Amino acid sequence: MCTAATYRTKDFYIGRTLDYEFSYGDEITITPRHYPFPFRHMGLRENHYAMIGMAHVVADYPLYYDAVNEKGVGMAGLNFVGNAAYQSVKPDRENVAQFEFIPWVLSQCASMTEVRELLSRMNLTGTPFSEQLPAVGLHWIIADASDCITVESMADGLRIHDNPVGILTNNPPFETQMFQLSNYMSLSPKQPQNTFAPELSLGTYSRGMGTIGLPGDLSSASRFVRAAFVKANSISGDSEAESVSQFFHILGSVDQPRGCCDVGEGKYEITLYTSCCNATRGIYYYTTYENHQITAVDMHRVELDGRELIRYEVIQGEQIRWEN
Repeated sequence: MCTAATYRTKDFYIGRTLDYEFSYGDEITITPRHYPFPFRHMGLRENHYAMIGMAHVVADYPLYYDAVNEKGVGMAGLNFVGNAAYQSVKPDRENVAQFEFIPWVLSQCASMTEVRELLSRMNLTGTPFSEQLPAVGLHWIIADASDCITVESMADGLRIHDNPVGILTNNPPFETQMFQLSNYMSLSPKQPQNTFAPELSLGTYSRGMGTIGLPGDLSSASRFVRAAFVKANSISGDSEAESVSQFFHILGSVDQPRGCCDVGEGKYEITLYTSCCNATRGIYYYTTYENHQITAVDMHRVELDGRELIRYEVIQGEQIRWEN
C-alpha cells in the first residue's frame, strides 16, 4: 500500500510513500533528454524532456514508481489491485503499456494542459514488460503547480478525475474516496464547541480534540482521509528547508512501522521509502525505513543532454548525528 501527496509553497512538491514487504532494489534514476525510450506500440523516442525519480531498472530500462520532468510535471503510480483493468491494443488510439505510462507522459508534457490533451488520445494496455514482470494493477496521480488529476484504467476504460485534495492512496476507486471525506467534514484543527448538548457543562480535557474521529488505522481508505486532513491544514514557510520538512511531516502521518501490518510468513509491510520532489527545481529528496536522514539528488547538477541513465543507489542505514 502507498500514499502520494502534492504540496505547494513558493515551489511545487510531489512525492509518495512506497509501502511493501520487500524492495526490488530501487534507485534514484535520472533519464536524460536523449535516452532512447523504446515504446512497445509507439516506436522509439530519442528526444524528450529529462526526468528524475525512483525506479527499478531492468535491462537498462527505468520502471518508475514516481518521477518529475524538467518542466515541473510530476507523476506517481500506486497499487489499485482488483479494480485496475487494461485494454487491448486499439488501432485508432495511442497505445501505451502500463509500465511505460510514466515516461510516456513525462517525456512530452510540459504542463497539465498538455497531459489532459495527451490522455484524450491514449489507450492504456496490459502489455507486460516481460514474462517475469507482468502488468501490475495501478492508478496514478499526475500534477503540476496549477492542476492535479487521478487516472484510473478500469473495465469501462480510462477515467480521469480532478483531484482537488492532491492525495492518492489505493482502493477503493478515487470517486469513492472523495465521497467518503464527507463523513469527516466536522473535523477541525481547532478545539470543538459543545453542539452535543449546549445545556450540559461539557468541556475539553485535551488539546487536539477537534480531530477526534480522524482514522488512525493503516487501511488505504483511512490513510486517504488522514493525509488529506493533514495536508489541508499544514502550514509552513516558503523556504526550501521548511517546505521539504513539512512535506515529510505530511507523509509521516501515514508511515507504516514494521510489525503493524502482518502479510504472513513472517513478513510485514513497511514504508520502504518516502519521497519529496521539488518539481519546480528538479530536486528529489528521500528517506528510507532504515535512514531518516533526508538525502537529495538534483537533476540539474548532471549532464541532461546525454543518452545513458544516471543512477544513484539508495542510502540505507540510520544516519545518527552525535552531539557529544
